[in-house]
Amino acid sequence: MTAGRPGAVTRAGALPDTSAPGAEYDVAVVGAGVVGCALARELARHSLRVALVEASGDVGDGTSKANTAILHTGFDAVPGSLEARLVRDGRRRLLAYADAAGIPVEPVGALLVAWDAEQRAALPRLADKAARNGHRTTRVIGSAELAVREPHLGPGALAALAVPGESIICPWTTTLAYATQAVRSGVDLHLGCRVETAVPGAPHRLVTGRGALRARYVVNACGLYADRFDALFGRHDFTVTPRRGQLIVFDSFARGLVRHILLPVPGRLGKGVLVAPTVYGKVLLGPTAEDLDDRTATGSTAEGLASLRDQGRRILPALLNEEVTAVYAGLRAATEHDDFQVTAHAGLRYVTVGGIRSTGLTASLALAAHVVELLAAEGLELGAERPLVPVRMPNLGEAFPRPYRDAERIARSPDFGAVVCPCERVTRGEIREALASTIPPVTLDGLRRRTRARGGRCQGFTCGATVRSLFEEAGR
Repeated sequence: MTAGRPGAVTRAGALPDTSAPGAEYDVAVVGAGVVGCALARELARHSLRVALVEASGDVGDGTSKANTAILHTGFDAVPGSLEARLVRDGRRRLLAYADAAGIPVEPVGALLVAWDAEQRAALPRLADKAARNGHRTTRVIGSAELAVREPHLGPGALAALAVPGESIICPWTTTLAYATQAVRSGVDLHLGCRVETAVPGAPHRLVTGRGALRARYVVNACGLYADRFDALFGRHDFTVTPRRGQLIVFDSFARGLVRHILLPVPGRLGKGVLVAPTVYGKVLLGPTAEDLDDRTATGSTAEGLASLRDQGRRILPALLNEEVTAVYAGLRAATEHDDFQVTAHAGLRYVTVGGIRSTGLTASLALAAHVVELLAAEGLELGAERPLVPVRMPNLGEAFPRPYRDAERIARSPDFGAVVCPCERVTRGEIREALASTIPPVTLDGLRRRTRARGGRCQGFTCGATVRSLFEEAGR
């Protein structure tokens, strides 16, 4: 492939013809969540023909769009695990990438709050675990300092483990930045392209609802469906159990109630219910942790939301008096193992990237580099490295300049001074820019993830008609 050749984004109709001799891809990455997009971007550094194949009509449309948006330090990972190593390395990589690509990050720090004697006794052990993971700046603080740091915390908090470096990030922009840079650097992105079956061989043949494509190497980044995709290649190494996490989003008026990410002492089903600020100026409460059989069960339940409110009332009582902007639920790809399931299957030219849970966003760039190393070890000739086409993403974060306040930008293009969505202060210029972007949205929800339009307290009641008109004007 010619260095810097722009890739293609295909959504409708048949796949491009790959039947001509030599036309198959060197690597097909199946799954365009945050990990798959990071991997496609990493592969684009090399003179390879790469396909990124996604069943949905948009990137980051599954687990990646509905997480708690935390950039982890990895302080509480299992020491010595692959996850611990990749989260530590991934955080370093993603902080640098976010700065270069314009992804909003706020290093607010975290407090792991103990509410009873048993939890308080666990804090020194967690500090020791953090040190074994290379995070040596944690310290246990008493109730007096905790009250100063978080004056709105509920009564009865005994102590906390302070964890500097835990940050909040925009997960939507991260995934889109990876995919955009991959496509601009030569990766072919096939959306709405569900793989129905696979015929392993030399090359592999992936049969989709839009036709077949061939690839010498295949990477499974299918998230909730990673075990089912593994079965197409004769692998049965783990089982995915969908773990639903329901969350409540409180409006921007609640933002002054919390200064840190407030974490519970971890339990058997995960890290438990937290209260966290977001880069969009909101406050999150959640998630629940419900193991299910249905891999599509992303609906919220009355029982789940009531449970969250009960726990939130103890953590931050005043939060429950604030207006709820939205509720949502995401599914995490839990397995029977305590670590990421990343395996290169010897001689098969096939790599599985499975069991990637909430830390996958943080680990994404390190996971990508690790998988490329595995592919090379399996015989993929990478060739010389080349620079990626730079990207600079539109800012969605409240702590950074937004177009409606940028006088110079408005002077150049008045559309960036025309606020369409008053709740989130989204301008006509931002919407039109998103609709004309490298990977434009095909749904109003996709537009919301690119601009925040319709994501505020009125949920589109005020701006919905105008936003839809702009969407349809662009031919979406």
